[in-house]
Amino acid sequence: MAQKPLQNYIPALTGVRALAAYLVFISHFAWVFDEKFPRGVQRFLNEFHIGVTIFFVLSGFLIAFRYFDNFKLTGDWFKQYLKNRVARIYPMYFLLTAGAFIYYYFTRDPKIINGFGSPVGLFFMNITFIRGFFDQLKFTGIAQGWSLTVEECFYFSAPFIFYFAKKYHRFWLQWAVVTLFGVGLVMIFRNVNWYGFFGNFTFMFLYTFLGRCFEFFVGIQLALIVKRKQAQITGQAKTWFTYSGFALIFVFVGVMSILPIPKGEVAGLHHPIGIITNNYLLSTSIAIFFYGLLTESTLLKKILSLKFVELLGKSSYIFYLIHLGWMYDLLHHYLNKWNDDIFELYDKWGKDWISPFQYDNLNVLYAFIILNGVAILLFRLVEEPLNHYIRQSDFLIKNKPRNPDNDSAAIKA
Repeated sequence: MAQKPLQNYIPALTGVRALAAYLVFISHFAWVFDEKFPRGVQRFLNEFHIGVTIFFVLSGFLIAFRYFDNFKLTGDWFKQYLKNRVARIYPMYFLLTAGAFIYYYFTRDPKIINGFGSPVGLFFMNITFIRGFFDQLKFTGIAQGWSLTVEECFYFSAPFIFYFAKKYHRFWLQWAVVTLFGVGLVMIFRNVNWYGFFGNFTFMFLYTFLGRCFEFFVGIQLALIVKRKQAQITGQAKTWFTYSGFALIFVFVGVMSILPIPKGEVAGLHHPIGIITNNYLLSTSIAIFFYGLLTESTLLKKILSLKFVELLGKSSYIFYLIHLGWMYDLLHHYLNKWNDDIFELYDKWGKDWISPFQYDNLNVLYAFIILNGVAILLFRLVEEPLNHYIRQSDFLIKNKPRNPDNDSAAIKA
């Protein structure tokens, strides 16, 4: 029986998005594992920022798998390509960033502007992703949104990467050129006091596309391998790529967790060996894991392909944007308020009972569940409708109803 070709939309990889977002969540709240747990446990969980690396490798794979064979460096093609990227990423980012600055207007939360003199100017830098090029501003607005500057740089660069790979057959040379360009910028600007614009190598290698491009190139390389072998891929291979890659991912997490944490930093990731481990070794193990998901039939693949996990994956972009920052802070405020209200009620009753909101680890669990619910609602009611609307509109380029990029399957991808 003839096998169906691998489709653009792969449910297990959508489930991986949820896994990646939850790993990042754990890394930001590893502090709940306090002195009652071994220090090594907290250090290990603190390195779960690897969810960002998973996102970057996945982006490289998906964009290359979808566009490498049919890209055209023409005005219309590029407009349609950018239109699709804007529809997928921008609406929720803009709305939630606007929410962050409205929150700042009422609360004067210093985290949102980090001492920058003009909130209006900083808002513009956030909604245009420019803040991600400045070390001192990277965590302003929605702090974790720095990674979207990296993503957008890749989206813009991808067609040119494909072009040079096809025309000159120098795919990996491009990675070296891009990285060396970043090194050159640091050499030029490290002594310039301009909000940390490419001000040091740690910032360049961990927070910019120029330093993290290897992860995207690994994803692209995986897509090219899969495309070459697509006719032979049945999804039933009896190999061990899935679990080998998955195990390697956490081996490298362990490596980073035992590295000395540089002064002023929070994770072994910031150590030079941590940067090499995260950007190069970890990304390769993630690609092995993805290859297994694409070629093998495993229990883990079945779990990641479940409809509910798929829904969590589709809403994970929103969850990633709201799990830290103004929306979480609001929720945290109310959890504390409810805790105080409950103890006041206990005092009136003369009871010495336990409040369901008195333990930080339970409150983090409540926040995880509630924010997932909020993310699903925002995905269904806001993100998905806006995604469809923009793709079917005349934004950037007049809509062509028969354009395969506007098919429902492509939109889901």
